[in-house]
Amino acid sequence: MAKKKSNNDGALATNNKAKYNYFIGETYEAGIELTGTEIKSVRASKITIADGFIQVRDGQAWLDNVHISAFEQGNRFNHEPLRSRRLLLHKNEIKALGEATAQQGKTIVPLRVYLKHGFAKVLIGVATGKHNYDKRETIKKRDQERDLRRNLKVR
Repeated sequence: MAKKKSNNDGALATNNKAKYNYFIGETYEAGIELTGTEIKSVRASKITIADGFIQVRDGQAWLDNVHISAFEQGNRFNHEPLRSRRLLLHKNEIKALGEATAQQGKTIVPLRVYLKHGFAKVLIGVATGKHNYDKRETIKKRDQERDLRRNLKVR
């Protein structure tokens, strides 16, 4: 039987809310420090990153407010779903992220979680918040593109 093709480029979780609420600037790829039951849940796509954010504390980057469901076959050593997870980045990348968040109106948000060579990776972006009129402009562009695709499909 043939495998179903997914249109999310191998992503286990995506944060569509981030592209709507923020202008995404520079992006970084970071590894996530996970326990055994966490990686099994991530591989089963039992992860939610919509409300997640990244903080730089004590010279390390931490992924907060990301929910990884408990592994169903896990025992008493199962993980806590909402714990803070350390991100694996180079020292100069962490320094750049710390300087970016020191600026007014900047935050770091997770954009995608995916597997690369068997390791869980997260794509993070330095983001600036959008105003309501920017969000309306985004909705307008999305509707126009949808109408254009619909018209080309009919012809």
